[in-house]
Amino acid sequence: MKQSAYKDAGVDIDAGAELVERIKPAVKKTARSGMMGGLGGFGALFDPKAAGFNDPILVSSTDGVGTKIKIAIETNRHATIGIDLVAMCVNDLIVQGAEPLFFLDYFATGKLELGVAQAVIEGIAKGCEETGCALIGGETAEMPGMYQAGDYDLAGFTVGAAERGTLIDGTTIATGDVVLGLPSSGVHSNGYSLVRKIVKDTGADFEAPAPFDENKTLADALLTPTRIYVKPLLKAIKGGGVKGMAHITGGGLSENIPRVLPENVCVELDANAWTRPPVFAWLAQGGKMTADDMARTFNSGLGMVVVVDAAKADVIIKTLKENGEKPQVIGSVIARAQDGPQVIIKNEAALLS
Repeated sequence: MKQSAYKDAGVDIDAGAELVERIKPAVKKTARSGMMGGLGGFGALFDPKAAGFNDPILVSSTDGVGTKIKIAIETNRHATIGIDLVAMCVNDLIVQGAEPLFFLDYFATGKLELGVAQAVIEGIAKGCEETGCALIGGETAEMPGMYQAGDYDLAGFTVGAAERGTLIDGTTIATGDVVLGLPSSGVHSNGYSLVRKIVKDTGADFEAPAPFDENKTLADALLTPTRIYVKPLLKAIKGGGVKGMAHITGGGLSENIPRVLPENVCVELDANAWTRPPVFAWLAQGGKMTADDMARTFNSGLGMVVVVDAAKADVIIKTLKENGEKPQVIGSVIARAQDGPQVIIKNEAALLS
């Protein structure tokens, strides 16, 4: 088929080629040891040995950003949604003790708008740069008829590695271990179908000051990107004593922490032990939510939960602080009652404030 005929059908090959040229400078900033070849090949190559691994186990993750993208589209703010995409993937790798090595993205739209696509992919590159992983490939799909005008969707795929025998899987977690919480930057990238409903039901205006932060518009506050915890946690893991980690995404505290716990234990958290960004109180009120709803839907101010050996807790806390984190002791590991819950939250009502 001639290119002009394909363009008449809604697909612009020249725009795709122009996009690749535009994003090359941002992608170049993500270069790291282990990369092989350049952008634009049919397949992306990576050499774990050149990245410093002797006997690596590969760990992979894929994710999207969900309907948070709708707010970016509706408010024409595209610079940070790519950071969310990277964060959702690489934070799932670090919980297993794996160092993210490379990332690939998938950007799909009805009609390729170069400025929008460039902003999104530059955000992806920024997230990769913050993580220390290479953006080594991706796919831009222009599919007229599949998406409404202006709409797009994102998916990400990442691969990391850990030396054989060093993976963290939670199997050594035992009673007496200390539970740390690492603060979230806000809602991160889960629960946005409910967030958008609350915005609509309360009559809030994306361009007006946020009801919970007069220094930002509501759009800017809700588009605050997901925090990336990779580099501080890699430092903490190397010192020993980290037994398990949970990335708090969809399902909140109640559903994610049990994924790394042995069957015979549970964690007891104190909701008064950590501070929550004010967006959560606004969501709780606007959505008429219960404390249980909050614990099962949002991260409630904790983007990452880390279970550590009590004897090494102080050293791990110190390492995390030295690397830019603000860890808080939020609870401990206790014996689980028969068929009892694996997450117990004391002072649960604090989740609403």
